[in-house]
Amino acid sequence: MAGSFITDVVVVVLVLGLMIFVHELGHFLAAKFFGVRVLVFSLGFGKKLLHWTRGDTDYRISALPFGGYVKMAGDDPSADRTGEPWEFLTKPRWQRFVVVVMGPTMNILLAVLLLAGLYRFHFQKPAFEEQPARVGDVDDNSPASQIGVKPGDLVVRLDELQNPHWENLQEKILITVGEAIPIAVEREGRTLNMALTPRPSGPDRVGDAGLYPYAPGVVDKVEPGLPAGRAGLQPGDQIVGIDGKKVLYWPHVAFLIQSSKGKPVELSVLRGDREFSTTLKPVLTDVMGEKRWRVGVTFHNDMLVKKLAWGSALAAAVQDNSRYCLDTFDVLGKIITRRLSPRTLAGPIGIAQASGEAYRAGFPELLMLVSFISLQLGIFNLLPIPIMDGGVIMLLLVEGLIRHDLSVKVKERFLQVGFLFLLLLVVFLMCNDIMRTLRPY
Repeated sequence: MAGSFITDVVVVVLVLGLMIFVHELGHFLAAKFFGVRVLVFSLGFGKKLLHWTRGDTDYRISALPFGGYVKMAGDDPSADRTGEPWEFLTKPRWQRFVVVVMGPTMNILLAVLLLAGLYRFHFQKPAFEEQPARVGDVDDNSPASQIGVKPGDLVVRLDELQNPHWENLQEKILITVGEAIPIAVEREGRTLNMALTPRPSGPDRVGDAGLYPYAPGVVDKVEPGLPAGRAGLQPGDQIVGIDGKKVLYWPHVAFLIQSSKGKPVELSVLRGDREFSTTLKPVLTDVMGEKRWRVGVTFHNDMLVKKLAWGSALAAAVQDNSRYCLDTFDVLGKIITRRLSPRTLAGPIGIAQASGEAYRAGFPELLMLVSFISLQLGIFNLLPIPIMDGGVIMLLLVEGLIRHDLSVKVKERFLQVGFLFLLLLVVFLMCNDIMRTLRPY
């Protein structure tokens, strides 16, 4: 437990350190390009741990790693200024705008480039995500079962989207809670129009409809000496039902066998064009130190793994980040209008836990998480929140419209409100993370 915690902390410090460095590098390079004198480039806040001076700039690594800053000459409107051409506030507004916006822009570019680099050498996802949205299983008493969705149904319309893939359906359900999603399903040649209303689920209170994709339980291996082997099951057999319940989503086969707690189960098995039934009595076995009821089969998990050409990798990275960006604003809008729980937001603890889990899952998963967090950091910094880059951009746009600078007093009040908001937001997110850890469901 302690080792896992230390790993989470180390990984999140490295992950955030990279993103903060890239963010501040954007401000730094733009300032240098326009001839602004940069006094400090700091990773972290507070006491200096390491520093060195080169030219006019003091480069620092500071004690508190969750942030960073670039201090430019003449960037404080309340301080005395000489009016020198190398001061930030002396520069035209459009140049100041570019300096400010380059920080979040670099984070968004980092998100795209990381995904493009990953996809060039390792593009992986479950094959069902890119397949038509055919239903493999439906939970009892779920929103989907209550409106009559059945295993085998094909979703042919999702809101305004025709012929969606499972990935489209999955994302739409995840970010929708308590609102009806118009869908149309095709069943035995008929098209049925329905309204699916996901309900909140899990510690993050995200949408859940009780739907699972069509991922058939095709047997990959049969262990000799266990019930399936003794009954004559073979690799390539497809388990299509248990105890009369149609199952077209292989993880639920294992779940239903485990739920039987050793009672005999009747399997419907498809071999070629012939379907037959066999009754097996699960046995209690040890799996990685845990006792589990099993019949002795493993299933083929169809994963799409390939390498993309650079052009395709970049296009896929831009497409995925664009989709994540739209989903982010959709989620923020629903949180603001109280249509989605704010528990979906994660703070430093949640980011640390997610980073540690991604690190343990493997380098591709960690790289995908870093890309996603970098995108979120870029988006967050562009929001018109005082003290953030988006707040500064908003002030510059206002000053551009009224064609004169706002007073120092107005700017100070604006920053004070922003600081208070940011402090309250951090406290809320920390409490959110703690409550999610203590009460996971």
